Amino acid sequence: MSDDDVTPPFGTFPLVRPALDVGEELAAPVARALEKWADTEAARSVLYVDTDPDKADTAVFCAAYDVPPELSANCVVVAAKRGGDVTLAACLVLATTRLDVNQAVRKHLGARKASFAPMDTAVDATGMEYGGITPVGLPADWPLLIDAAVVAAPHVLVGSGRRRGKLILPGTALARLPEAEVLQGLAG
Repeated sequence: MSDDDVTPPFGTFPLVRPALDVGEELAAPVARALEKWADTEAARSVLYVDTDPDKADTAVFCAAYDVPPELSANCVVVAAKRGGDVTLAACLVLATTRLDVNQAVRKHLGARKASFAPMDTAVDATGMEYGGITPVGLPADWPLLIDAAVVAAPHVLVGSGRRRGKLILPGTALARLPEAEVLQGLAG
């Protein structure tokens, strides 16, 4: 497939390529996860779009690249605590919604307390850049909680593991990621 054959399902981007063809543009864990994803159909459905890291704020980004905000999703790293144990998990919600950390996430993970993980913790644990953390390529032992509205979207834009560039993939493909759990009411 040549560059000219790749058309994103939404948005206007200077470069659109199959993500499997641009491993060097992705954070290392993301590139490895795409290459090793057992669901090859899902892996082939992922597109990489080049974007300016200075336009990463959701409102600015959506305006600059003609992306509907309801098709943009945020991957948030959460630290869930119970006793002395801390469990890191990733949560994926649409950018137009707010993650319910205190109820939905805390209860689902069986934690006494849940909060957004500190930036340094999220970056160190994922091997990804802050502002580009994505559900593709997370540590294998992490729960990945995905709001049902994300999976229902025909296509969703998520991070690429770096601040430059994003991934676009079918919502249903996200549900097929390792450790993914689709939950109703994860976000409001």
